[in-house]
Amino acid sequence: METLSNLSNALTKTVESGDQSVVRVEARRRLPASGIVWSPDGVIVTAHHIVKRDDDIRVGLPDGKVVPAKLMGRDRTTDLAVLRAEAVGLITPAWADGASLRVGHLVLALGRPGKRVMATLGIVSALDENWRTPVGGQIDRYLQTDVVMYPGFSGGLLLNAEGKGLGLNTSALLRGVSMSIPYPTLQRVVEALLAHGRVRRGYLGVGGQPVRLPGELTKELDQETGILLVSVDPDSPAGRGGLVLGDTIITFNNKPIRHLDDLLELLSEEVVGVEVPLQILRGGQIQELMIVVGERD
Repeated sequence: METLSNLSNALTKTVESGDQSVVRVEARRRLPASGIVWSPDGVIVTAHHIVKRDDDIRVGLPDGKVVPAKLMGRDRTTDLAVLRAEAVGLITPAWADGASLRVGHLVLALGRPGKRVMATLGIVSALDENWRTPVGGQIDRYLQTDVVMYPGFSGGLLLNAEGKGLGLNTSALLRGVSMSIPYPTLQRVVEALLAHGRVRRGYLGVGGQPVRLPGELTKELDQETGILLVSVDPDSPAGRGGLVLGDTIITFNNKPIRHLDDLLELLSEEVVGVEVPLQILRGGQIQELMIVVGERD
């Protein structure tokens, strides 16, 4: 009995530790959702899918005040949006180093769809390396929990047993699955949205599919597949750089391209506007082209 009582009291303290860092976000007609304090001067990170309007947004603070907020940017591919509320002196969560996180660890999901914080208890049900969302966003780590995502919990905070933040909860990345966007992804995307209002991504203007390379090249390159181009927009960076239908991309910026996801991962913000080398297979011969990477609309 004492063990259960101690656990109960510990969970209460954990919720209290995150209470002041979770806000209410009123940005849609139906039930409000939740957000996380990102900086003391009013920057709030929340879920993109709950921000249904670009203006007339309000944020309910832990002290009960409701203040106006401005949308600073959004990225649907990672389901993140950033607001700036007219508030100062807010309390940010202490963030955990997620490297020690394991399947089975206890976690608490906090939300504030109403005036007071709400909580639900669960465990980490699945972990994996970085993954790409169904709409193309790059997440630094797959983090799935079994917490019940009550209405309005999206955009709220996931805590570990020590009361430190692990990520932002969302029910929109995978249907029927409770996901948490880990802190490293939050940091990267929030910085991009504050700087540009969007996450900049590279663009070539090609469509492709994996194709097996000839046997001799497989041995020479230590690479079994490349990307066969099945479409090339002539007015795109690829078209202007000399890529044509039927070329097979082998490397991009000196990195092997075996699958389409390899190419998408390398088309990051860092290469936008940069001239990079591409190795291609054309007519049975390896050639190198220089392509200036564009920015995806």
